[in-house]
Amino acid sequence: MNDCLFCKIIAGEIPSTKVYEDELCYAFYDIAPMAPKHFLVVPKKHLSSASEITEKDAAVVGHIFAVIAKLTKELDFDGFRVVTNCGEIAGQTVQHLHFHVLGGKPLGAFN
Repeated sequence: MNDCLFCKIIAGEIPSTKVYEDELCYAFYDIAPMAPKHFLVVPKKHLSSASEITEKDAAVVGHIFAVIAKLTKELDFDGFRVVTNCGEIAGQTVQHLHFHVLGGKPLGAFN
């Protein structure tokens, strides 16, 4: 997508603080962190949200979770939460599938 913020970050057109990159995904620190440790992992393939995931995308999504497990160990997370928002009403502000990884403090229950 030409106007997608995350596609531009992946392409290097917009700067980010990269945590990890491989052929399938890109991870970078959130510019407005909601926890002391907060990064995002996005697939390089553009998918607007979790509602677009199909069986063809299962390997990429599984790979992203393996990357999350690897990075949280490397970055010394004691525990963490993975969140993906799907749709504006759920709080999705960038229309590219992404997973927030939050940690570094006790994370309370959702209201």
